[in-house]
Amino acid sequence: MYFDSLVTLGLCLVLGLVLVIIFTFCRDSFGAKTDPDKSGNNFQGAFATGQYCNLFVEAGHSPQEVTDKVNAAFQQLFHGDPEKQAVYFTAGKNDNGPLAYICDSYHNDVRSEGMSYGMMIAVQLDKKPEFDTLWNWARTYMYHDSPNHPARGYFSWSVRTDGTPNDEMPAPDGEEYFAMSLYFAANRWGNGTGIYNYKAEADRLLLDMKNREDITGQTVTGLRTVGNLFDSEHKMVRFSPVVEIRDHTDPSYHLPAFYELWARWGPEQDRQFWAQAASISRDFFNKVTHPETGLSPDYANFDATPWASQQNVGAVNFQDDAWRTAMNWSMDWAWWSEDTRQRQLSERLQAFFESKNISRYGNQFTLDGNQLAGRHSIGLVATNAVASLATTHPRAKLFVEELWNMRIPTGRLRYYDGMLYMLSLLHCSGQFRIWQPQ
Repeated sequence: MYFDSLVTLGLCLVLGLVLVIIFTFCRDSFGAKTDPDKSGNNFQGAFATGQYCNLFVEAGHSPQEVTDKVNAAFQQLFHGDPEKQAVYFTAGKNDNGPLAYICDSYHNDVRSEGMSYGMMIAVQLDKKPEFDTLWNWARTYMYHDSPNHPARGYFSWSVRTDGTPNDEMPAPDGEEYFAMSLYFAANRWGNGTGIYNYKAEADRLLLDMKNREDITGQTVTGLRTVGNLFDSEHKMVRFSPVVEIRDHTDPSYHLPAFYELWARWGPEQDRQFWAQAASISRDFFNKVTHPETGLSPDYANFDATPWASQQNVGAVNFQDDAWRTAMNWSMDWAWWSEDTRQRQLSERLQAFFESKNISRYGNQFTLDGNQLAGRHSIGLVATNAVASLATTHPRAKLFVEELWNMRIPTGRLRYYDGMLYMLSLLHCSGQFRIWQPQ
């Protein structure tokens, strides 16, 4: 009896130790270390571990409930009622196969941002048919391959649903998501031929994004001179490569989680640049966000001071673009765990929104926290939940639960809210993953 009791006790201790290890790993993947420095970082991100914590399960929901929620959101946004639910629309076929686009239901146009988000969602959920139809439409109607066009190698940021361009200039966040989703497609599904040789398409896009020379020529909006998408001196993504307005950036375009992968998988001659860009963007997040609220402006100078123009004086504030900045630094922490300051950023941001009533806060603010618009936007609720990837504070689960309780966006505003909602569901359910080469 005594011997049996010792064996039982020993088994209990071993089981307890295993449970502690599992809990500690998930807690670290869920949360934050409060050390403000980059030194002494003992955490490992998903690139090293291959592990992605499911924040919804951590908050008490079953794995099946989470799977059902993600599947329902994809089904509604991609294949729901076209009048009030769907943002994905089929559009016939061409020599490369079927075509489809993501429609901005508010502006009734197609944007490179939404097309690239749609492709990322599709590759993460193993939806190859939807991925290929979106890529075919983007390459057919948005991509510029004429050698003399100012936007050669890039995508029009806005076109009509029939493919007619509204503005032929690129918005670099679209190119960034296009490139990353193409690498993931190559790694998950393998490469095809023509435009479906995903890796070749991604490599060419990255080369142009960093190295393309200035080209001057006519566009639908007039004469333009356009260069590369990344400033070579500051090693930062530009808001625009148009020469008159390319000397500033957009904090929500900074994607160090992607740059780290390009430093490993992209064209060899530029890999050092992408590694440096990742480090610089991490520092930039800490400079551009307010030290008390964690809010970032829509646009900023390369020195991280807010930037505005006569056409967009509100860009110095926290507005629609800036909703995504926390999603970017939190994804970077979840994948790489390189900069522990990102954990403080998430804690600071969530503390601010908790102070504004977690279920009612508005969607636009001055950087020091004065509310400018009162709509409680699903897209912002969603990205604030993703910030929970980089904090262990108890309030993090409250933000995850707020996203869980949000309805799938419908109506005229379902495009931007819906894309951020869908991306955030993937992040928070552990399904926004690095697809490495096989």
